[in-house]
Amino acid sequence: MPGKQHEVNFRFLAQPSDVNFGGKVHGGMVMKWIDQAGYACAVAWSGAYCVTASVSGIQFVAPILIGDLVTVRARLIHTGRSSMHMAVDVLARDLKKDEHHLATSCVMVFVALDAPDGKPTPVPAWQPRDEKEQQLQQQAMKLMELSKDMELLVDRHVAEGV
Repeated sequence: MPGKQHEVNFRFLAQPSDVNFGGKVHGGMVMKWIDQAGYACAVAWSGAYCVTASVSGIQFVAPILIGDLVTVRARLIHTGRSSMHMAVDVLARDLKKDEHHLATSCVMVFVALDAPDGKPTPVPAWQPRDEKEQQLQQQAMKLMELSKDMELLVDRHVAEGV
């Protein structure tokens, strides 16, 4: 039933095939993991096929090494009519030392689409349950405003031929 699961966690070991020439997991692989976890959370919440609309504020904070236990956590932080905003954190844990750290974080927006036409379809409303979730929702709304401002700026530049 849609609207029940608002958080998804993926866990796996970083593998040699995930790393770049410097021996660290490359950003493209991390972005793939982020998109997969965000998609799973969006579908679990909406009960519909979803597409990625945007990724904002992605920050690569610390490297992920081969053998690290990686946790990709996607949490719903805001819903619109057909959109879902997800906070996604990527955590890395060195199992030999029992140390973990935040490696990457971002906010994603997914849109739910209906099956026959591929048009946006309504999603269940999400309500924050505590103060931390209220703060995350407020951050999502600020990002929406910034995104709208950026779109207006781009449209103006295009119209002016800049």
